[in-house]
Amino acid sequence: MTAPPRILRKFLPTGFFSRAILILLIPVVVLQLVVGAVFFERHYQRVTAQMTQSVAEELGRILDLIADTGAIEAMRQLDFLSRLLSYDVELLPGAELVPGAERDRLDFTGAAVVATLEGELDRPLRVDLVSVPRTVRIEMATDAGLLRADVPRARVTVPNPHQLLVLMVIAGLILTTIAVLFLRNQVRPIRRLAEAAEAFGKGRSFPFRPTGADEVRRAGSAFLSMRARIERQMEQRTRMLSGVSHDLRTPLTRMKLTLEMMEQDDDVAALRSDVNEMDAMLSDFLAFARGAATDDPVETDPIALAKGVVEDARRGGNEIELAIRDESHETTASPLVLVRPGAITRALHNLLGNAARYGRRARLTLRILPKTLDFTVEDDGPGIPEADRARALQPFSRLDAARNLDRGGSVGLGLTIALDIARVHGGSLELGESADLGGLRATLRLPR
Repeated sequence: MTAPPRILRKFLPTGFFSRAILILLIPVVVLQLVVGAVFFERHYQRVTAQMTQSVAEELGRILDLIADTGAIEAMRQLDFLSRLLSYDVELLPGAELVPGAERDRLDFTGAAVVATLEGELDRPLRVDLVSVPRTVRIEMATDAGLLRADVPRARVTVPNPHQLLVLMVIAGLILTTIAVLFLRNQVRPIRRLAEAAEAFGKGRSFPFRPTGADEVRRAGSAFLSMRARIERQMEQRTRMLSGVSHDLRTPLTRMKLTLEMMEQDDDVAALRSDVNEMDAMLSDFLAFARGAATDDPVETDPIALAKGVVEDARRGGNEIELAIRDESHETTASPLVLVRPGAITRALHNLLGNAARYGRRARLTLRILPKTLDFTVEDDGPGIPEADRARALQPFSRLDAARNLDRGGSVGLGLTIALDIARVHGGSLELGESADLGGLRATLRLPR
């Protein structure tokens, strides 16, 4: 089955529940329209034609009576015929006939009445279904004058023909309501599964228990198994790297103490520099192992977080500019977002540290958008060539270009840690070129 056209796709609902309701309603409505049209055409129109034929036969007999007996005798007998036929019949000598038909546009059975009378009587006549309420006025020219018959509408059409349509609509609404209630119960487990998967993608644990149909239960069980495997792998990675870092710190500490007790010369200073570099590398390893698992998501003010990160960087001797742009069009002064503040702070420290190290100017811009938060760090350094940006985000990557992000004892985990923190929050880290400062632009985008 091919996808709907692009133009039609714009008007279709995006949610599974809404699409299921649409799939349910369209066949029901189309079926009711088809059944109503066919039944109306084959039943009401046919019954109307048969009832109108009976009235036409009666009027035909009256026309024959007038032709055989003359005007005076016919007028004398029309009173008796009116009581017998249960509708008024009168003869108007000297009146003229204005042929035609008058009916409402939506009076479909009236069209059948007019067509049947014209076909059965086969003479000029006037049929008026508007002037007298619930009455069909029929006028025909005779040799004795104008014959007028006021026939009750119930004699030529079925009364209340809309009752079938009303019953069909009511029955359709009742059945649709039952189907919607049942469908909502079937969609609820799918929605909870989507919420649990989205929360896990943002680093939050959402309680979930597989329910619903068998296929939904199997998908839910598969998700729980996958989540458990990922959590075990993350825990194993954290324990392994933490253990390695801890075990290596003990001999490093002994080496530092030994170097402090040795006579200070150039060789000892070089060795002390190597030991400090190894200690910094171990710190990077440990930060990468912990990732964003050191704190829990809490409601955080992004403006206060950005200001705190910039103040910390300035206390470290770096000149950092701060710009805040609120484009969310919200009334609250400082919108709160659910994030891990410690992890976001660590990611921004890594980005600002790189910016301050490789540029003379650095700037942090916070853009508060309706659906995302953008932390953009820019500098005026040499930047990263576009061909090397994807490799710069890989762990343990050391660039040999003019801008080496791993200079100064790093093992190539600064950007990787920031990217890992962004992904834990369901966001992304994008590298580009700063249009204003000319160096690297790193955008940490987080969903709200």
